Amino acid sequence: MKKKIALITGGYSGEAVISYKSADAIQKNLDTAKWECFKIDINPAGWYYLAAGGEKIPVDKNDFSITINGTKINFDAVLVGLHGTPGEDGKLQGYFDILGIPYTTCDTATSALTFNKRYTVAVASFAGMHVARSVHLFKHIPVSPGTVLQDLKLPVFVKPNNGGSSIGMSKVKTAGELPAAIDKAFKEDDQVLVEEFIEGRELTIGVFKSKGEVIALPITEIISKNEFFDFEAKYEGASDEITPAQVPDDIAEKIRAEARKAYAIFNCNGLVRIDFIYDASSGNPVLLEINTVPGQSEASIVPQQVRAMGWTLQQFYTELLESCLHNR
Repeated sequence: MKKKIALITGGYSGEAVISYKSADAIQKNLDTAKWECFKIDINPAGWYYLAAGGEKIPVDKNDFSITINGTKINFDAVLVGLHGTPGEDGKLQGYFDILGIPYTTCDTATSALTFNKRYTVAVASFAGMHVARSVHLFKHIPVSPGTVLQDLKLPVFVKPNNGGSSIGMSKVKTAGELPAAIDKAFKEDDQVLVEEFIEGRELTIGVFKSKGEVIALPITEIISKNEFFDFEAKYEGASDEITPAQVPDDIAEKIRAEARKAYAIFNCNGLVRIDFIYDASSGNPVLLEINTVPGQSEASIVPQQVRAMGWTLQQFYTELLESCLHNR
């Protein structure tokens, strides 16, 4: 009998637009002989399953079920395609844990921790990984731009501390640009991370668990046509993404080793994508962030890496679901 899978999408943040694209791409690549997929839209207006006829069928939040034509449907597992809150920051993971429904991502604690960029690099640094110097700002504790630059050297990146898709992010080259960049980031989040720029190659790698083994996907190098890998570069073609990255074997192995180390340190599960800058001056990969629900749209990086590994996306999503169902 086919397993019933809830593919969750939407969300409560500006990343919802990417969530819908990811969910469409995932659904197209699911093995319909194994999985009966129900796309569930979770958004501020409500939680719904959109039936084939266009009817919105509400989700019963008491047990995360839907009722179609008088038949109640409970789900065997949740395939998470929801970027941002509440699908990437641990909120829904805690809810599914309470209900005893398995899901394809990291658990509540890991999701919440890695959603916070500052806490991610703090834990990574404590574990001996290389990270950029940074300053953590809170909206309710005013700090002058001059104070920030006492601790950091220009240029810097200013970004919302929680969230993704480079929304609200700026590269700042002069002290005069810093106040506006901080204000822009605070429009997206109550916390802001100001991080020193590191010159180097931007390399990103998907990592997942299969039958108990942690597998590193082929590495992608990102070469942005813009000032940095912003929303336009990520989703509107303003970057070159080279998969597999053309890097020497010793550098590639360093990136893979650091990615597996991060996966272990943060107790990751399912698929994550880990972003690094390779600092040629020191010879060290510098961890930038960990994405526990990486993009899966046609324009996204992980699908490129899966194909480069020689798998089909159908094989890949089947493995993620089977691993989640069998907890291996």
